[in-house]
Amino acid sequence: MKDDDQNFMREALKVATSEGSDPATSPIGCVIVMHGQIVAAERNRVDHDHDATAHAEISAIRAAGHASGNADLRGAVLYSTLQPCGMCMMASIWAKVGRVVYGAGRGDVHRIYFEDRHIDTLDFIRDAYRDDISVAGGVLRDDCAALYYRPWDHPPKSEQGNI
Repeated sequence: MKDDDQNFMREALKVATSEGSDPATSPIGCVIVMHGQIVAAERNRVDHDHDATAHAEISAIRAAGHASGNADLRGAVLYSTLQPCGMCMMASIWAKVGRVVYGAGRGDVHRIYFEDRHIDTLDFIRDAYRDDISVAGGVLRDDCAALYYRPWDHPPKSEQGNI
């Protein structure tokens, strides 16, 4: 773990809880850091925007590209309170993010937050597409996992759309 990882993950936690912490809303926070500075900070906006692609990471990648004036985020570090899904990991690859750091992983939260069939798309996509992206998990794991339904919870069926 790099020295600043906990500090930037704390910032991602603040973003995640900026509009509440109901696990039903998937309060995921993401910050993107370039040259030691936060250039984007976004929260999951799927329900708010009625947009299945408005994940925190996707929104942050868009904001970072806009802020930098370049879609190439080479050297950037993406911090997310939850392990990125396949779509978000793929977007990180296309944006040329150099490092992805997350808090809670698949085993820390209920399976509703991830793709079904027990496929860990993060490893698959990273291994299939890029040799120069690094991924680190478990930064402030307990603080991050506390935002979501845990593996032993029983979320309402209405919130279990992907299983």
